[in-house]
Amino acid sequence: MEKIDLKKQLKHLYQLTHKEFTVVDVPPLKFLIIDGKGNPNTSQDFQEAMQALYGMSYTLKFASKKELGIDYTVMALEGLWWADDMKAFTLGAKDTWYWTAMMLQPDRITPECVEAARERLARKKDVPALPRLRYETFHEGLSVQIMYFGPYADEGPTIARMHAFMQDNGYTFNGKHHEIYIGDPRTAAPEKLKTMIRQPVKKA
Repeated sequence: MEKIDLKKQLKHLYQLTHKEFTVVDVPPLKFLIIDGKGNPNTSQDFQEAMQALYGMSYTLKFASKKELGIDYTVMALEGLWWADDMKAFTLGAKDTWYWTAMMLQPDRITPECVEAARERLARKKDVPALPRLRYETFHEGLSVQIMYFGPYADEGPTIARMHAFMQDNGYTFNGKHHEIYIGDPRTAAPEKLKTMIRQPVKKA
């Protein structure tokens, strides 16, 4: 059976250092995606999105092993975050946040695979967000990134340092704030959580 390790293939994107910022060119990648709004800690919308993304990702993995002879590790949850008033975002007014929740998929997963998995999952259980889920290519391009250790609520100083690094090196914003959640808050202590923080940029 063929095995795909996206973490190794994309090591420069998913295995980062926390000691310094790195500048990378992120290629077009394929994701399962759901959009929403509201506080991720309390929003039913967000919880339903998680159910659909994880349910579909594992349904696709098992189908790939059985039908394509290809095995791979389900990738981490990723999120894009923004607000109409970015002051609300930086001040933590989470009820006004917009988000895009995403999970990376191997290139071998086709739109036909996704639709078959959607039908299979819908037959097994009620997944309210399933109709909202889409499968598409996302291309960030030039980006600044770093690994952050600690509680999500304490990311502010690291984000501020990232923005200062951008300014010092002649970059400006060119996309939405992007986080990749390596740590699992259900099992890890807050101080041991790992989050990759990425910001698409362009030359100012």
